[in-house]
Amino acid sequence: MQIQQELKHRFSAALAGLTSSPDEAAQLLRPTQDPKFGDYQSNCAMPLKNELGKPPREIAESIVAALQVDDLCDPPEIAGPGFINLRLKDDWLAQQATAMLRDPRLGVAVAANPRTVVLDYSGPNVAKPMHVGHIRSTVIGSAIAELLRFAGHTVITDNHVGDWGTQFGMVIYGYKHFLDREAFASQPVAELLRLYRLVNNLIDYHNSVASLPQRSVAIEKATADLATAVAAEAAETEKKAKKKAQKNVAAAERKLQSTRAELESTRQKIAAVEADKPLHDLALAHPEIAATVLQETAKLHEGDKENLALWHEVLPYCRDEIDKIYTRLDISFDHQHGESFYHEMLGGVIEQLEAAGLAQPSDGALCVFLPEFEAPMIVRKKDGAYLYATTDLATLEYRMREWSPDEILIVTDHRQAEHFEKVFIVGRKLGCGDVQLKHLPFGTVLDESGKPFKTRSGSTVGLEALLDDAVDAAFAAVCDPDRVAKIDPPLSDDEKQTISRVVGHGAIKYADLAHNRTSDYKFSLEKMVSLDGNTSAYIQYSYARMQSILSRAESSEQQVIDGDSAILIGAPAERALVIRLLQFGEAIDQSLEDYRPNVIVDYLYDVAKAYSSFYEQCPVLKADDAATLHSRLAIVTATARILRQGLKLLGIDVVPRM
Repeated sequence: MQIQQELKHRFSAALAGLTSSPDEAAQLLRPTQDPKFGDYQSNCAMPLKNELGKPPREIAESIVAALQVDDLCDPPEIAGPGFINLRLKDDWLAQQATAMLRDPRLGVAVAANPRTVVLDYSGPNVAKPMHVGHIRSTVIGSAIAELLRFAGHTVITDNHVGDWGTQFGMVIYGYKHFLDREAFASQPVAELLRLYRLVNNLIDYHNSVASLPQRSVAIEKATADLATAVAAEAAETEKKAKKKAQKNVAAAERKLQSTRAELESTRQKIAAVEADKPLHDLALAHPEIAATVLQETAKLHEGDKENLALWHEVLPYCRDEIDKIYTRLDISFDHQHGESFYHEMLGGVIEQLEAAGLAQPSDGALCVFLPEFEAPMIVRKKDGAYLYATTDLATLEYRMREWSPDEILIVTDHRQAEHFEKVFIVGRKLGCGDVQLKHLPFGTVLDESGKPFKTRSGSTVGLEALLDDAVDAAFAAVCDPDRVAKIDPPLSDDEKQTISRVVGHGAIKYADLAHNRTSDYKFSLEKMVSLDGNTSAYIQYSYARMQSILSRAESSEQQVIDGDSAILIGAPAERALVIRLLQFGEAIDQSLEDYRPNVIVDYLYDVAKAYSSFYEQCPVLKADDAATLHSRLAIVTATARILRQGLKLLGIDVVPRM
């Protein structure tokens, strides 16, 4: 039984004779923040004051009189202006906890109305290495998929990889002009990466040189704007207007500062290339590289034999490289349809848009104008090339036709929010009206100073190197000599490596998922692998301590589950822990309300903290009697199962010893 859901059902029945919206009023039930007010509290009486024309406390008395909860709660209490407080019966909690212990699903009900959900996440460009920016989409999407599946829904995961865009034009250009054939024969992935970075560097150099005059002009304008704002602020005498003028000055100062930073960054990029004579010579020898890369990409899309052959040659190496990261993270997909998969469908999308009267010519391009947005959605450029929007519309159509989903979820960063708003609006006009289309945006990974996470050279941090660093940091934190010396029998070297890998990879995932997905977060490996605080290492360590208790009791989880011992509730710490365990299903429901895995993270941390209090206040192996010993071993086992299952939903492993 999911307690909150059951109590809401009971409140709805009690409210049926009082209001026309009993289900809505029943939703105003929450777990209490302070145990002195019971376990759950409803303030549904207050909003009914105007509808019923009575004081909330009197309304609360009517609700309580009709409320049937004596089988699971002590008599309800009315507090303050009309709060209804409920305290669950200890005997009922013990029965539910005992049943949960032996339930393979830990008391979590399967969805009454299961849905088919297509989930699109990760989506790297396969011609370049995965970087820290991909970690969010990958782990958030994977966690949402696991949560949906555990809840009983059918989930189809599809990794919409970039295997057909400009990055391949860059690799093709590099292959034709800069290839080291011996290096490619011995280490193809490393050579392709070198080519991509070289071409990208040359393009960046030429773009920086071209943008330098405009950036200088921008500095002049920002300086003038600041001077104007300062003069306006000095001239103001009225208090309210002066405050507004001061804000304008602050905004102008920030604009000037950011413009200067952009100019300095541009100058540094130019200087770095010009200081490297061989690289600068290459840049001078390839002045039209950016335009030629676009031409190579266009030729690929048009079916040019040479470019298509090169694409077929290098794509498997690129795919292998990202699959290596997925294997390491234990991430898998039902499908990995790249952009190339949809290329032959794009002409049909254009025909549909034109037939529906949605697409119109504009300056040689074909656009869809939407009243909700100032800028149109371009679906075909003047040179005939298609865009992401065209591919995404083809993707929607394919998913609808092949999988008939009830819902399509796309996990990308927040900068693509407007793009998907447009795609979804047009998709609905083309026949996707019956499916729920949702973009799940996420924030940026920042360094500890609050800036986007970069290497010292200014490039985006590679994901493989980041995982290596996390494993090393985990080894230093968890496998230091002073700690492991206390473990008996001693940890083998293989076991230490396994622990470091599980803790390190878990730390990266957990730290990302611990934050509301729409928020930015600061990346700190030291904090992520700490055994204190809200980290996966803390929860993994709690789990290992539980396994240690069972081992010292010469028992195991399965033996406890197969036994006939019942969970008993005596001490307050036992009660608090049991209630949190029984709220596992509630946490899953809340996490899926708006697809926020951080709800599960917070829940697991609360369980681990409640277990710590239980461990300190309720002796297990030194319990006063056999019944209490067996009960507490059952509580330890139930807690271990909840933590293991909860971490599994987040894509994180556990180890029996730490």
